[in-house]
Amino acid sequence: ANGLVSLGIQPGDKVALSCPNLPYFPLVYYGILKAGAVVVPLNVLLKGREIAYHLQDADAKAYFCFQGTPDLPMGQFGYEGFQQIDGCEHFFMITIDPAGPSPIEGTKTLGQLMYGQSPAFDTVATNADDTAVILYTSGTTGSPKGAELSHANMIFNARLSDTMYGRVENDVHLVTLPLFHSFGQTVQMNGGFYNQAALSLLPRFDPDTALSIMERDNVTIFAGVPTMYWAMLNHPNPEKFDLAKIAGNLRLAVSGGSAMPVEVMRAFGEKFKVEILEGYGLSETSPVATFNRLDRPSKPGSVGLPVWGVSVRVVDLEDKDVAQGEMGEIVIKGHNIMKGYYKKPEATAEAMRNGWFHTGDIGKFDEDGFLTITDRVKDMIIRGGFNVYPREIEEVMVTHPAVSLAAVVGVPDERHGEEVKAYIILKPGQQVTEDELIDWCKGCMAAYKYPRAIEFRDALPMTATGKILKRELR
Repeated sequence: ANGLVSLGIQPGDKVALSCPNLPYFPLVYYGILKAGAVVVPLNVLLKGREIAYHLQDADAKAYFCFQGTPDLPMGQFGYEGFQQIDGCEHFFMITIDPAGPSPIEGTKTLGQLMYGQSPAFDTVATNADDTAVILYTSGTTGSPKGAELSHANMIFNARLSDTMYGRVENDVHLVTLPLFHSFGQTVQMNGGFYNQAALSLLPRFDPDTALSIMERDNVTIFAGVPTMYWAMLNHPNPEKFDLAKIAGNLRLAVSGGSAMPVEVMRAFGEKFKVEILEGYGLSETSPVATFNRLDRPSKPGSVGLPVWGVSVRVVDLEDKDVAQGEMGEIVIKGHNIMKGYYKKPEATAEAMRNGWFHTGDIGKFDEDGFLTITDRVKDMIIRGGFNVYPREIEEVMVTHPAVSLAAVVGVPDERHGEEVKAYIILKPGQQVTEDELIDWCKGCMAAYKYPRAIEFRDALPMTATGKILKRELR
């Protein structure tokens, strides 16, 4: 914070940060906030041209970038992007060794910025509705948009951890969700520090390292996306780990980001003796909007109830509430809603129609008020005039004894407009042909739903946060 002020960074100035899950991330993040500036966290997989877009769009004055690894030279990409933007005045390399030199000659390091600065700092006062963070969301269309989140948005969402997982002595979070993304940043980093927990940071998820850390650090809370649970459940050598110790320590598992297949949830819960609680939210909602609560029975397959201070509705195309059990678009209102998309009034107005944030997600409420996400509006398949929801088909397909993971998309079809196609990862040692699996699906679902084409893959394309990239499959 002292270093930033010495550079002339003013309250409200934007400062960008590219850093994986390392102690430097919270150090720089909270330093920016202490100085009254705005944090702009960037996806660590961005390349030079994309970084330049974000720095320009956010009006960033300074940029902190981790040097990276030989496989992912983040510092090189970051400096390329920085050099393209005149308005961004300062570049700092975050080096693996804080006292080490920058790998790019002529660039300053975070260590050099901090060297000799006073360890005391009077936090710059900010207002509740001042912008704290700008989170870039890929969105469904066009270029990424920056969701402006206020200090009130962030603090209220962090404090939801009170009801989501409570404060317990000696809690340890395994943080493998990227901290540049709202889920890891709010639920684990901000919520974890607020609850006085220890955070064990894993820069890149792989099931082997995750299970090793859970055993080594006595991890009590794990939060992840469904593909992470699937990977740990299907570890080829589970006998390497003390699963009884891991299960004995693990008091809570949280899932979000995309729908958790019920079969994966059941199997993981049995193996690790823990209930997986699903929640729901978006970057624009800081992110948590609904959650399965600890003080009442959860419903597998549902994303729970609206959290404190947040209202959720399911509406039709005219923004009128649909009947209970009917599907519609999920809209949200409350303390968690962003101020808007930075410098994009039209996109903000489109998302915030009639005072409610329109999520673009399809869902339904049951008789107890629990919300279930059916699909993204953009992932829904319309086959011969019938609405087909990929998640429903995926849920059925993963119950087949040979199927480990399924992703269903719509492909163009002359006769039906769209046809249903499934991409499948098989379980190790299992075999099934395309025709056999299609026949099996025919027996399990309506004629307009079952996939007409199946492609077997060893892996599926995923985002940095572990979501399956349906648009790449399409």
